[in-house]
Amino acid sequence: MIKAVVFDVGECLVDETREYGTWADWLGVPRHTFVAQFGATIAQGRDYRETFQVFRPGFDLDGERAKRAAAGRPETFGEEDLYPDVRPALARLRADGAWLGIAGNQTARSGAILRDLFAKDVDLIATSEDWGAGKPDPAFFERIALAAPVAPGELLYVGDRLDNDVLPALSAGMRTALIRRGPWGWIQRHHPAAARSTFRIDSLAELADKVAAFNAAVC
Repeated sequence: MIKAVVFDVGECLVDETREYGTWADWLGVPRHTFVAQFGATIAQGRDYRETFQVFRPGFDLDGERAKRAAAGRPETFGEEDLYPDVRPALARLRADGAWLGIAGNQTARSGAILRDLFAKDVDLIATSEDWGAGKPDPAFFERIALAAPVAPGELLYVGDRLDNDVLPALSAGMRTALIRRGPWGWIQRHHPAAARSTFRIDSLAELADKVAAFNAAVC
């Protein structure tokens, strides 16, 4: 049975449209041009960070994050950036008795924001910077497995990417849900490997019913 659900952050809980726009502004690039290159980079199966190199060769993402913060323009998100299905989905899963977590490739700053937003709603909030390991590194999923009070096969990891979320979580023995939103979710949705995911969903609103049906079938 699925007894725990852990969520990725970007494009799973948080709509990153505004943040992509602020990076385009920081680079001095038209927003639609930046987004077009971002999508092309993902569709080609390349690291999304290569997008920045197109517009500014030698771009150092960590260094530029520090410069943005020093300039009073740090990466940020808030309640207004959450997808509208997030809070109802968490409440429903919690009511159904699931242990809940949030764990993604995020900075410590983002982790602090997540704790402000979700401290009362979930049992675990962790970031790659907290753990010193980021997806798709198996060590990241090992940390999730150690934190959750269930066996890996009883844990469902929810994310928008095959390469960073679904496939490494499956390799760690977890169940998975691939959500179709954000650039990766739409582009990778029909990749043959997507069929390996336990669930494919268009909204987190579907999740509780799918988990309940799955659990009923294995009882």
